[in-house]
Amino acid sequence: MLALLSTFSWQELRHHPWRSLAALLAISAGVALAFSVQLINASALGEFSRATREVDGKPDLVLRAVQPTFDDRVLDLLANQPQIALASPVLEVDTYALAAAGGERLALRVIGLDVFSAASVTPALMPRPFDGASRLTLFEPGAVFLNQAAWARLGLKTATGDSNRATAATLLLQSGLALHQVTVRGTLAAGADEAQGGRAMAVMDIAAAQELFGQLGQISRIDLRLSPGAEPSRVARELALPPGLRALDPALGESRASQLSRAYRVNLTVLAMVALFTGAFLVYSVQSLSVIQRAPQFALLAVLGLTAGQRLRLVLVEALALGALASGLGVAAGGALAALALRLLGADLGGGYFRELAPPLQWDSGVALLYFLAGVLAALVGAWWPARLAQRLPPAATLKGLALTTGQAGSAWAGTAMLLAGAGCTLLPPVASLPLGAYLGVALLLIGGVLVLPALIGLLLRPLASRLTRRPLWLLAVERARRMRQGVVMSVGAVLVSLSLAVAMTVMVASFRDSVADWLDVVLPADLYLRVAATSTAAETAYLSEAGLRAVADTPGVARTMPTRSRALQLRADLPAVVLLARPLTDPVRELPLVGALSPSAPGQVGVYVSEAMLELHGMRVGERATALEQALRPGPDAATLPALVVAGVWRDYARQFGSIAMDLSAYRRATGDPRVNDLAIWLDTGAGHTAVTQQIRDRVSALTPGAGSTALIEIISAQQLRAVSLRIFDRTFAVTYWLQAVAVAIGLFGIATSFSAQVLARRREFGLLAHVGLTRRQILGLVAAEGASWTLIGVLAGWVLGLAIATILVEVVNPQSFHWTMTLAIPWDRLALLGLAVLVAGTATAWLAGRAAASRDVIGAVREDW
Repeated sequence: MLALLSTFSWQELRHHPWRSLAALLAISAGVALAFSVQLINASALGEFSRATREVDGKPDLVLRAVQPTFDDRVLDLLANQPQIALASPVLEVDTYALAAAGGERLALRVIGLDVFSAASVTPALMPRPFDGASRLTLFEPGAVFLNQAAWARLGLKTATGDSNRATAATLLLQSGLALHQVTVRGTLAAGADEAQGGRAMAVMDIAAAQELFGQLGQISRIDLRLSPGAEPSRVARELALPPGLRALDPALGESRASQLSRAYRVNLTVLAMVALFTGAFLVYSVQSLSVIQRAPQFALLAVLGLTAGQRLRLVLVEALALGALASGLGVAAGGALAALALRLLGADLGGGYFRELAPPLQWDSGVALLYFLAGVLAALVGAWWPARLAQRLPPAATLKGLALTTGQAGSAWAGTAMLLAGAGCTLLPPVASLPLGAYLGVALLLIGGVLVLPALIGLLLRPLASRLTRRPLWLLAVERARRMRQGVVMSVGAVLVSLSLAVAMTVMVASFRDSVADWLDVVLPADLYLRVAATSTAAETAYLSEAGLRAVADTPGVARTMPTRSRALQLRADLPAVVLLARPLTDPVRELPLVGALSPSAPGQVGVYVSEAMLELHGMRVGERATALEQALRPGPDAATLPALVVAGVWRDYARQFGSIAMDLSAYRRATGDPRVNDLAIWLDTGAGHTAVTQQIRDRVSALTPGAGSTALIEIISAQQLRAVSLRIFDRTFAVTYWLQAVAVAIGLFGIATSFSAQVLARRREFGLLAHVGLTRRQILGLVAAEGASWTLIGVLAGWVLGLAIATILVEVVNPQSFHWTMTLAIPWDRLALLGLAVLVAGTATAWLAGRAAASRDVIGAVREDW
């Protein structure tokens, strides 16, 4: 019996190999995409965690401030604490390095250490002087020690190839617009085996670092090693720390890094799972058609003794084999895709979260098994209803050739209930900042749309049939499409699923892109933009001096300038830092892309404007006092004497996912005394050329930086170029979604091709009968094409409607809950029309080609099969 069943399944696969190919490709694509996203992100986070552990060491607690640095006199408060065995101060500085004058700037993290205390807490950061150097080299004022990533990227080479036997080399480190020469005196243990995979880093004595970067008396963190028996959580509660200083769990750094890309990678994974959903549906379609076509064979097997349960298991085993093959191919393709992406594109997933990392692929067999099982499960879920159909078929009636249908009683009501439930799920709040309710709602809408499709076809085709009474051929096509509409789930359901998802993604991406373009028009009003630091962390070190500001303002052709101070503030320990943007704000309504109503500031108050993410993540509200920001900017007992900061409005910010705050520059300077400027918006005189003015500004600023040579310590770009670059980055970020749309539509079209082909071939006897009653071959082909056109047209219309509903969920629910910003819904009707037209033409052509193949068979022989 086992050999008979194996032969039975093998013959089906051998005679109809293309039938299962669409489902196999869909499941393989879903597994490959989801698994590759997981591997890429796991490799990036693994590399980031490794680097973080090397830099942070293994302290029991870490003291950090809301601001990047704090007063090192805090060490005196810790000296007599019996719970603290060791306190190691660290100064972290993000800056830029040049190997030589005129060379290219390299982003470099400089870490200042107290070597004596760091040896016990962060041993990986301990400097290793060159062979033969004195141990006192560690304390030389201008001595730095580079890790292998910095060594390689700065292009420092030796004849021996051994960096630890190299001779001293000189570097230039940027502070403000000044360059300071330092000498490379050795290497680091951290990242010794990762020349290209990690972040470029240098270590120097903390006192030398403080002096070099103008941070005398300032440190970034204090690593604490506690006394034996001391409980970290209790010590953190009992320490009497100054305002703005917190005792944190060292693991929070890795947690914040994971949150940087979590929403982005989860959304990519969900999009990849769409292919799995489509694959499960195509398995349902393929197996349903297979069961219908093989119904006489199933009935014969039943007469020979095959039980109903065995028939069910036979169909499920076939699906299991298909799912296992597809999942195996998907896991292999996912691993190869991840390795290729890490090698060519890095680990930023298109979102720019891990641009500095180029980690090796970290294979995880457990995760591979998980995605393999997910693909197998998708195949089994799709095959369950066809298996139940094979289980319930009556052998005697089936052998007599009575019709077999896949229709389910009450499916329209079940579909309507799912549509309503899906709409209700979108109202659920996010779970851990993830829109799980919205994802469930989208899945229910897709399933509900498929279930109500037969009823929708009957509803739409009934009035059309009454208008075709004088066109018998068209009437025959419409009546058959209407009365045999249960079969549409197998044929047009794939169109509905794939097209609705493609429509949803097209609308969502178009809405986002249009919103970003409109946002750029508001935030880029000037002609030119000058930037000193590429990141908010480097903004503490690379900035414009007063002399630099005057040099730019006095350049011929410059009409006026607008400075901006940018800095990172760690308002919450468990979240990435927010960005404060201090700039002149004379008319916030015109100068910021505001959302919602404003709250005017009372006398004695200073209004600040927060991004949408600040409302969700930090609980700020319009009209309320920004206490956390006050403590961040003005820690100390005299903060209460300064003007209160009040949230005056909310603005839309697409550049900073975890929050930003805009405030007037003069108010910021009064509160902090910080005169630094990181960015400069420049308006030109009428007729002044961008290129000429840009070169003059570069020359004037370079004249303020002796030793820079031809190296540009500033970046200048026009508003048009900046807008184009921003939109290009946007398109790169969403390139994966474009590819997923193409995959979804291609799989859907392939699915409708195989479904139509199978159904038309199963109707050979019907075509033979029509030929005997007088229909020509051309009329039969027209009949088949008309049926395909009517079904596909309704599938396209339903796909449009369902896709627009899903797009609304993505725009109004998923994006605000995932990324904490809103956008304006924009519908690209031209692209949607072309997409629907392409699907309609493809579906009609597929039905015509399938009918042509069937009509070319011997019609007399086909009719004899009924005798």
